Amino acid sequence: MLRVLTLFTGLVLVSACQEPPAPQQKVIRPIAWMQVQAEEMQQMRRLSGILAPVETARLSFEVPGKIASVSATLGEKVSKGQELARLDQRTFHLSVQSAEGQLDKANAALVEARNTYQRYTELLASGGISQSGYDNARAAFESAQSASKVAQTQLDIARKNLQDSILSAPYDGVITQRLIEPSQQIAASQPGFEIEGEDGLEVHVLVPENLIQLLRRDQALDVHFPVAPDMVLQGQITELGTRAQNANTFPVTVLLNDTHPNLRAGMTAEVDFLVDAVGRTGFSGPGIRIPVSAISPDMGQGAFVFVYDEASGTVRKRTVQTEAIFNNTVYLSSGLNNGEIIAVAGVAHMHDGQQVTLQDNMVQVFN
Repeated sequence: MLRVLTLFTGLVLVSACQEPPAPQQKVIRPIAWMQVQAEEMQQMRRLSGILAPVETARLSFEVPGKIASVSATLGEKVSKGQELARLDQRTFHLSVQSAEGQLDKANAALVEARNTYQRYTELLASGGISQSGYDNARAAFESAQSASKVAQTQLDIARKNLQDSILSAPYDGVITQRLIEPSQQIAASQPGFEIEGEDGLEVHVLVPENLIQLLRRDQALDVHFPVAPDMVLQGQITELGTRAQNANTFPVTVLLNDTHPNLRAGMTAEVDFLVDAVGRTGFSGPGIRIPVSAISPDMGQGAFVFVYDEASGTVRKRTVQTEAIFNNTVYLSSGLNNGEIIAVAGVAHMHDGQQVTLQDNMVQVFN
C-alpha cells in the first residue's frame, strides 16, 4: 500500500512539472499578385510577307541593235548615270549624219523660198505680179518652213536614238540581274538588267479581309525575320490594297524604318499587326487585362477573380465580365477598377474572405 501511494505521488509531481501545450498559430498564405490597369483592348496578328526593295526597275534599251559591250556585272554597285551597256553605234551615227544633211538641204530651200516670198510681196504692192503668183510664192515658203521643221525633228530623233544606244543606271543601286551579253542582238524594251535602289527595304504582305478594315496608313508595326530571330525592326504601312487577291486577301506594303546588312530582297519577314479588337459582348475600348491564371469559372458561363482587401488583409471573390483572350491574357469589360490588386496564381485553392499576404518577390509582368 505504501509502494502504490509513493508511485501515485511521483506521477502527480511529474505531471505538475510539465507545461501546458502552446496554442497552434494560424498560417497566412502569401499570394502572387498584380495591380490592374485599364488599357486598350488590342489583338496582335503575325503574318508572313516577302522583303522587297523600295526602288527596283528592269532596264532596257529603247532602240534595237547589236550589243557592243556590257560594263556592269551581277551584284555590282553602280552610281546614277553610270554606263551599264552600249549598242553598236555605227548605224546611229550614220542616221545622225543623214538627218543633219537633210536639215541643211531643207534650210537651204527655206532660205530660197523666203527670199522669193519677200520679193513677190514687194512686187504685189507695186502691181508687178498677179495675186496668184504671190499666193504660189507664199505657199512654197510655208511648205519650206514645214519641211525644215520635219528635218529638225528627224535630227532630234536620230540624236536621241544615239543617246539611247547607251544604257545607264537611273539611280544609285545594285545590279540584281544581268540578262544580256556582248554581240547579242536585242530588241527595243527587251530587259537587259534589273537594279535595286539603296532607299531601303519594304515588306509585301497579304492581309485577310477581316483585318484590312482595321488598318490605317502610317500605322507603326514590329517586323521580325526568321533568319535573324533576335532582330526586330520598326516599320510603317505605306500602301493599303483596295482589291482582294488570292483567297480574299489584300496587299499591304510595310516600309522598314531601318535595315540590316544581313537582310536581302526575297527573304521572309513577319509583321505584327496590332489592331483594336471587339469583345464577345460587342465591347470595345479600354479594358482591364489580366492573366488567364487569375480567372476562376463561376456557375454557368460566369467567371470571377479574387480581389485583395488591404484593410482586412483578405481576398474577396468578385464576378467579372470577360471579353476576349489573346496570348494567355484575358480582357475584362467590367468587375475591376484601376489600381485594384488581384491574385494571379493558385486561385483554385482560395476561398472568399481568406486571409493572405502579398509576396515581396512578385514580378509584375502585366501593365
